[in-house]
Amino acid sequence: MKQVTKKFDFIQNVILFLFLILGCSKDPIQRNPYLADIRFQRDLNLSLPLYNQLNFVGGSIFIPDIGIKGVIVFNLSGSTFLAWEATCPNHVPESCSKLAISGVLAECSCENFQYSLATGQLLNPSEKLNPPRDLLFYQIQNFNGILRISN
Repeated sequence: MKQVTKKFDFIQNVILFLFLILGCSKDPIQRNPYLADIRFQRDLNLSLPLYNQLNFVGGSIFIPDIGIKGVIVFNLSGSTFLAWEATCPNHVPESCSKLAISGVLAECSCENFQYSLATGQLLNPSEKLNPPRDLLFYQIQNFNGILRISN
C-alpha cells in the first residue's frame, strides 16, 4: 500500500509541476506591426566576387531582392555574420524607408535614424517613438563559406 501511495504522490507532484510550468503564461512576442512576415531563403557563396565585402570583418552588403526592401548582411567577426531587414522598423514602409549602409551603420533617410549593424539597435531614437524598434533580424548560417539567410 505504501508503494501505491508513493507512486500516486510522485505522479501528483509531476502533474503539479507540469501544470505550473505550462500554466505560467509569458507575454507573447510582439511582432513589429510595420514589417510583414516575408518567407525566403538565399545562399551566398563567399568565394564569388559579388560577395567579396563579406570576407572582411566589418564588411557588409545589400541584397535587394529578398526580404521586404532587401537584406543587409554584416560580417561581425570573420566567422559570425548577421542579416538584417533593410527596411526601417520604426514606421510604415515607404520610398524613403529603405536603409542605406554607412560604414558599420544602416541609415533611414525618412527621419535620419541610425542603426548599428553589429547589434541592430536604434542609436538615435526620437521621443515620439513608443516603443523604439530595433532592426528585424533574419537567421543566417555559415556552412564553410556558404551563407544561408532565411526567414
